[in-house]
Amino acid sequence: MNLSRMIPAVVLATLALPAPAQATEPPRPYYVSLGDSYATGFQPTAPGKGANTRNGFAYQVPKLARAKGFRFRLVNFGCGGETTASLLERKTACVGPGPGGVDYAGRTQIAAAERFIRRHRGLVGLVTVSIGGNDVTRCAREADPIPCVVGAVTAIDENVTKIAKRLRRAGGRKMRIVGTTYPDVILGQWVGENANQELAKLSVVALRDLVNPALRKAYAAAGGKFVDVTAASGAYGSLDELVPLESGTLVPKPVADVCRLTYYCQYRDIHARTSGYRLIAELVVETLSRR
Repeated sequence: MNLSRMIPAVVLATLALPAPAQATEPPRPYYVSLGDSYATGFQPTAPGKGANTRNGFAYQVPKLARAKGFRFRLVNFGCGGETTASLLERKTACVGPGPGGVDYAGRTQIAAAERFIRRHRGLVGLVTVSIGGNDVTRCAREADPIPCVVGAVTAIDENVTKIAKRLRRAGGRKMRIVGTTYPDVILGQWVGENANQELAKLSVVALRDLVNPALRKAYAAAGGKFVDVTAASGAYGSLDELVPLESGTLVPKPVADVCRLTYYCQYRDIHARTSGYRLIAELVVETLSRR
């Protein structure tokens, strides 16, 4: 047998074999975030000062979602100061976008998000909406806040239903839509300068009985989910159970919880600490089924 002749033949035969197919990873799904300064991750550094940060819940969701098999790419349309009406109507450039946020000047926030979702239909794995807080926080300045909240809730119900349904039409029936709410920051009025414990008590009623049921109904109308951040942050607990703050002051546990999760007791600022934003992110991720 002539080995010198066989070796080149074997080499040629091997080169002629088809190459093994390259394993291709499925495209990473997009996570689209809409909303207000909670969506942009705003955090204060002093009274009246602060900035949007990557500590916001929308920025924490992708990392936490990896444990469930999701590798999301965040696309953030959120804009600080947004209300349910301005999300549908504002076309000017956002003056408070989140870090890496989308520039969609000339379009409303909802129209910009719809456009992106349609262009990437089937590739959007999650949409969150954080809106409604700026519709009602102004009511805390009213002498009788409840009528103001009732009026705001009417607008929230109508506008958020429109927002959720437009997102559903853009993304199809299988796209995950999750609406969020807020910690009851006004519970922080229990302590500190110009404390108003009656207002603190009324804030629980406003969120539990008016605002959050309206949000839940609006997202459900479009087949979306709703996560009750107010409940998860302890706001509905007993006001008779007293616990100490770091200062040693005894306060109801729901008040201590909101002081721990937000900056309201420290700066009279409605935004969440990093731990508060993480709680929201965890609630959002809990709605996802493991891949």
